[in-house]
Amino acid sequence: MSEVPRNITCKRCGAAATRAITAPHLSAAGSSTYDLIERSAQSAHEPQTVDRLPARGATARQPVSRNPLHARLPKP
Repeated sequence: MSEVPRNITCKRCGAAATRAITAPHLSAAGSSTYDLIERSAQSAHEPQTVDRLPARGATARQPVSRNPLHARLPKP
């Protein structure tokens, strides 16, 4: 980069053009992808903590079979 001239002539209009070094286009991946990367980096340094267990809702009971043949089946 040090061997590149600081000023050159424009190929379109012939005017003097100054070379400018800028940051790369960081959001080329899209905003949703960039947000995901940002959140994962943040969670590595500042993980969210839980102060209590989640509330347990009313759970439906599993139906019980009274068929004696089902008692011979292997239990899960």
